Amino acid sequence: MTNPRNPQAVNGRPFDAVLCDLDGVIRFYDMTELTRMEQAAGLAEGTTAKVALAPGNDLPVLRGEHTVEQWIEAIASELAARVPAERARELATMFTRTPFRADENVVEMLRLAQAHVPVVLVTNATLDVEDDLALLGLAYFADDVVNSARIGVVKPDARIYEIAAERAGVPMDRCLFVDDRAENVEAAVALGMTGVVYGAIADLEEALAPLLALATP
Repeated sequence: MTNPRNPQAVNGRPFDAVLCDLDGVIRFYDMTELTRMEQAAGLAEGTTAKVALAPGNDLPVLRGEHTVEQWIEAIASELAARVPAERARELATMFTRTPFRADENVVEMLRLAQAHVPVVLVTNATLDVEDDLALLGLAYFADDVVNSARIGVVKPDARIYEIAAERAGVPMDRCLFVDDRAENVEAAVALGMTGVVYGAIADLEEALAPLLALATP
């Protein structure tokens, strides 16, 4: 956990807001069926994801410039150079509909934090993320959701962090930022936030411990 300014606690709190990534921290995907389809098509595991997440394909949808259907078309068009067009579209569609789940332990940790400070989700996601949160039972979980597709800015652009801090209603140097990608955390730290690169729930537990200790008699 890093913060270059290391601000002193205010009113006993080490920070006044938790800004948290969604994918890779709260939400996780089951790639089993997509992997099976890739193997059946003679493709290496992860091929579809590599195509889908290439900047030219994913940035337009993450900035809200393209719909998920347009994303599917872009993925399928590229895959069609390797497999029949029908199979390419099946793979692209499956990628965008991969089953997912929420890590309930992470959600519970964030709920505990929410008793003290606002929790804002900060995610590079599609225009469907609100529906996805509803499917996870988290439609009303966060105090706010900063979705790149709604604001047209993706992490690690500084503006998305500024918007998140504004939504939380606290200065940036009073925010804890949690993300599974180091470059996103580094960008937050450069703006004065306390940053945590998430690899396992122990990372979140350690970061939140000083805050949650306030509830201990």
